Amino acid sequence: MVALILIIITSLITSGLIVRMKSIFSGRKGPGIFQPIKNTWVLLRKGIVYSLTSGSITRLAPAVIAASVLIAALMVPVAGFQPLISFNGDFVLFAYLFALSRFMMIIAAFDSGSSFEGMGASREALYGMLIEPALFVLIAGLVIFTGNYSISSIFTLPGKENYAIIFGLIISYIIGNITLIENSRVPVDDPKTHLELTMIHEVMVLDTSGFNLALIQITAYLKFAVFGSLISSTLIPVFLRLILFFAVQVLFGAAIGFIESFRSRFKMNRNQQYILTVTLISMLLFVVILFTKNIF
Repeated sequence: MVALILIIITSLITSGLIVRMKSIFSGRKGPGIFQPIKNTWVLLRKGIVYSLTSGSITRLAPAVIAASVLIAALMVPVAGFQPLISFNGDFVLFAYLFALSRFMMIIAAFDSGSSFEGMGASREALYGMLIEPALFVLIAGLVIFTGNYSISSIFTLPGKENYAIIFGLIISYIIGNITLIENSRVPVDDPKTHLELTMIHEVMVLDTSGFNLALIQITAYLKFAVFGSLISSTLIPVFLRLILFFAVQVLFGAAIGFIESFRSRFKMNRNQQYILTVTLISMLLFVVILFTKNIF
């Protein structure tokens, strides 16, 4: 239960921290850290408007999207505390819960009947197909490296081997890029863009409103917290996790804000190359882990 509480607390501040860092780096006063949460709270109290062309999928999808990521969050170790859900092979369920969330987002966009949303959904499907191998190969490498089969154990690297910290930094880099792609952030997408022809995530929710839109935003907050927790578990020894957990989460949010302040969005034809590069790094790490385990 403590792990879930920490995940929720972290999800409340990370998105606002990103916005705040972007304001600071651009020289603007900008909104406060809790402004995204305030905006979500306003949406939670608003009614929902459905287009005439939408069907039952549009009504069901937001709840499934949020529930899938929430269940995945229950499987993540946080600051040394064990998750509520843990069993051998749970990483398969973890990965497919994220896949289910993306799938429901895609078919809901198609169900709306909007050509713009369908265009964004097709891009989301392509990028999801390209980045999923990175996550699976990364987890496979960690299973081999640690000899464990549960998320609560495979991301505990410090102290395993002398070179574990090097692997931890590479893993953190991979997870960080997966976070940017999963949440449709710069350099793959820009959440502040208003041109439908170049939008991905934002164009997929153009017809989503009120409570349903709030659920989708909450899902994005949870994703930041989940992946930030995995990075924290990868880099910090168990006995220091509770002390440094929030420090890592703050640095994680600040790093994303820094990237979005000084890095431009890629052209559409470069996104595939970028995502495949992340997948390739994950595969190279897998090969290195196989090699080191055989040597040592």
